[in-house]
Amino acid sequence: MTFSLVARDGERFGIVASSSSPAVAARVAHLRPGIGAAASQNVTDPTLGASLLERLADHGDAERALADVTGAARNANTIAYRQLTVVGRSGAGFAYSGSRTLGKHASATADGAVAAGNMLSGEHIPGVLLDAYLAADGELEERLLTALKAAVAAGGEEGPVYSAGLAVVADVDWRVTDLRVDWAEDPVDRLGELLDVWLPQRDDYVRRGLDPASAPSYGVPGDR
Repeated sequence: MTFSLVARDGERFGIVASSSSPAVAARVAHLRPGIGAAASQNVTDPTLGASLLERLADHGDAERALADVTGAARNANTIAYRQLTVVGRSGAGFAYSGSRTLGKHASATADGAVAAGNMLSGEHIPGVLLDAYLAADGELEERLLTALKAAVAAGGEEGPVYSAGLAVVADVDWRVTDLRVDWAEDPVDRLGELLDVWLPQRDDYVRRGLDPASAPSYGVPGDR
C-alpha cells in the first residue's frame, strides 16, 4: 500500500512517499540531520525507522544498521511483515522486504538512494522511482517529487493513492522541508502545489529560526 524513495544529496537527506492509506508520511518517514534517512512501511512499525537511525548514529554503516534492526530478537515474530529502507552518510542505500510483505513488492538501490514499495502495480515501480530521481534536475525536493510523479504515471500501486509526503533535513536540527497531504483524491498533485509555495521560502524560514532579525516576514500575522 506504499512506495517510497529515500535519498542523500551531499549533506541533505530526503524522503518522498505515497500510499492508499491516510497520513503515510506521519508513519513512514524518518530522518536525522547529519546521520541519515530511513523508511519503515508495510504493516508499519514506526519504531523500526527510529531504530535504524539510532544504529546509524552509533556506527554510520547503513547495511549494518539494517542487519542490526532486522536481526533484533524482539522483532523475531513480526519482522517478516516489515519493509525497510535506509541511507547513511556514504555508500549505497539498502532495503529489506520481509517474507510477508504485501502483494507485488520490490526495491531498487543506488549510491545514496533506495526505493521500495508493496502492493504495487508491478515490480518495476521502485526502479522507475530511482531512475527518475537520478535523471532529474533541481533541488532535492524537486527531484524527489519528480520521481514520485514518474512512479504514479508508471502504474504506482494496485489501487488509488490517497496520501503523500515529502521531507528533507539539512544542516539544522529540524526538517527544512516537511510537507504532507494526509487524505485527498489527488495527493501527489496537491503535494506539488505545496512544494511550489514552500520552496521559495524554505531558506528564509531556516534563517528565521537561526537569526530572526535576518529574514523577511512576508507580512504573515504573528510572523510564523
